[in-house]
Amino acid sequence: MKAKRTRFDNLAWTTTAIALVAVLAAPATAQRSDDEWLDDCERERDDRYSYCDVRVERLGASSALRIDAGQNGGIEVIGQNRTDIEVHARIRAQARSSTVAREIGESIRLQLDSRTLTADGPSTDRNESWYVSWVVYVPERMDLDLEANNGPVGVTDVAGRIAASTRNGPLSLRNLAGEVRARTENGPLSVDLAGSRWDGEGLDAETRNGPVTLRIPDGYSAELETGTVNGPFQSDVPLTVTRLSRRSMRVETTLGGGGPLVRAVTTNGPVTIRGS
Repeated sequence: MKAKRTRFDNLAWTTTAIALVAVLAAPATAQRSDDEWLDDCERERDDRYSYCDVRVERLGASSALRIDAGQNGGIEVIGQNRTDIEVHARIRAQARSSTVAREIGESIRLQLDSRTLTADGPSTDRNESWYVSWVVYVPERMDLDLEANNGPVGVTDVAGRIAASTRNGPLSLRNLAGEVRARTENGPLSVDLAGSRWDGEGLDAETRNGPVTLRIPDGYSAELETGTVNGPFQSDVPLTVTRLSRRSMRVETTLGGGGPLVRAVTTNGPVTIRGS
């Protein structure tokens, strides 16, 4: 028997906010190849010239990794059956001339070791900019500390102690395990659960001024906490609403046989829960 869809519309969620969500709801991680990224980077045109480059490095094994994407850079971490770390640093610099753009791009220095990834570059004026986005392939079990500003953060197929945060960017969490804490502001939050229950301590994920999309497999067991303040709520999974008012809706419920806490909430955004 098909589950009934649950929907609550909050009148405080305005048309302007819905338009903002449409802009922000692009996928947090595109998983494009380096060649595809270079093609897109070189095709993007405004009133400045672009320098685009990809640098690939392999690092030794490590139990933990910190990545700081700085201003405008993004992070995508993908767990694989491997023991080393493969780093793809995607570099873009822009300036009023192609010569200056190249000078900026070639002066960017990557700081890489088996525990920390960062980038340093020159100071720029109002007509110049640069950023580095990181695509990193890691062992399936690894502790992560990820931070971005004005860029996306995505993590797929990793188990460990994971802290992920971004401001003005989307946050995507897929098939994770362990102890995960994730925050984004002014961006969408997407969580894809896998298996029959959470493996580890649990998930604590939150966005402010953005939508939440939560995908729950059929037969999944967990202690679930979700909800919104100032936003509509829609679920294809039968849930028990524990608090409902004109401005907020909160669900705290046991799915299946229960399990670790899975928390995914928003303030000023809609919540959509999908089954599978």
